[in-house]
Amino acid sequence: MDKFIVESGVALKGIVRISGSKNAALPIMAACLLTEESCRIKDVPALADINTMAEILRSLGAIVERDKDDLLIEAKTIKSTIAEYRLVSTMRGSFCVLGPLLARCKTARVAYPGGCSIGVRPVDLHIKGLEAIGAKINIQKGYVVAEARKLVGTHLFLGGLFGSSVLATANVMTAAVLASGKTVIESAACEPEVEDLGNFLNKMGARIKGHGTPRIEIIGVEKLRGAEHQIIPDRIEAATFMIAALITNGNIEINNVIPEHLIAVTEVLSQAGGDIVVSANSIKISLKNKIKAVSTVALPYPGFPTDVQAQIMSLMTVADGMCVVTDKIFPDRFLHLAELLRMGAHIQKEGSSAMIHGVNSLSGAEVMASDLRASACLVLAGLVAKGRTTINRIYHLDRGYENLDLKLQKLGAKIKRIKTNC
Repeated sequence: MDKFIVESGVALKGIVRISGSKNAALPIMAACLLTEESCRIKDVPALADINTMAEILRSLGAIVERDKDDLLIEAKTIKSTIAEYRLVSTMRGSFCVLGPLLARCKTARVAYPGGCSIGVRPVDLHIKGLEAIGAKINIQKGYVVAEARKLVGTHLFLGGLFGSSVLATANVMTAAVLASGKTVIESAACEPEVEDLGNFLNKMGARIKGHGTPRIEIIGVEKLRGAEHQIIPDRIEAATFMIAALITNGNIEINNVIPEHLIAVTEVLSQAGGDIVVSANSIKISLKNKIKAVSTVALPYPGFPTDVQAQIMSLMTVADGMCVVTDKIFPDRFLHLAELLRMGAHIQKEGSSAMIHGVNSLSGAEVMASDLRASACLVLAGLVAKGRTTINRIYHLDRGYENLDLKLQKLGAKIKRIKTNC
């Protein structure tokens, strides 16, 4: 397992380009199963999760090829409707093949999803939504087994205990596009990644309205065609670099962003002392004076993203004052807290919240990444901690950040990847 060695003392400066969104690309890749024709997906990041999804699609019979930053996907023939455990268990995003397989083949057998250790993430909303449009679903030996002689549109509510679900919304959308009649999804996820999926499906010939809002209307069609689509920029990567600028007292221009997707992040970082200038597709950010403590609550979009909760916690550990960081989406997503404590942070967890008292400085230490965003959190902490920080198990980070170490190096960071054989 590779590891990062990070040394502090550098204020990051320069320009960085944000890659295409992994969280948008995965359900769009799965949606290519809905047509026999070829699809070109542009600006797809070269990540471990993308490679895993490509392997899943190939195992189902699709041809997947990379052409520089683009993916060419053709699922002319579906040879299997089984998404195997060995692949699906590595990331939750792979579960979004369920809807397309069910819509096209009327049957699907998808392993119960895995991924990062960020708390229990049931698939009840996926099952609820698909059953509402006619699927019969059972859990058998760790697999979600779905069958449907005919999918029929209906009016359904897709809200859950912790709000809406992006992947459940994606699964129902991709199944409903080939269903008979009209499907209305209430309490649908509003995330930009859902809107991007809807835009792609419409290019394929689907009839979808309201994607990106809590109410999505879908008129089923008989067949979809191939399409070409540009993936939206990764708002989580952009937010991570915004925080990197502030935590190092740097000055960064972040290009290839959609600022509207980052409104909640921009608001919080402005309150934390950020001097932020927003243009059409870029954000310039630096620190006005000092980092101020700001309490934050992770909520469904357009609220503050749960995928930036760990990173903002790094920033708050060296802020002036005390604040509370709460996660109402994944209340147990705090495994990074213990590692920050090893670096000298003052944090106390209470339920779904962490109370943080800012310290003058962190100290470098050997730490362990527990999940994707915790990896980024520890990199950010290492950029400002005195001395050397060693971050182990960065394979988590490689699932969601394209060349993060190289991008940081270009901004002046002292970070290097160490290859290991174990």
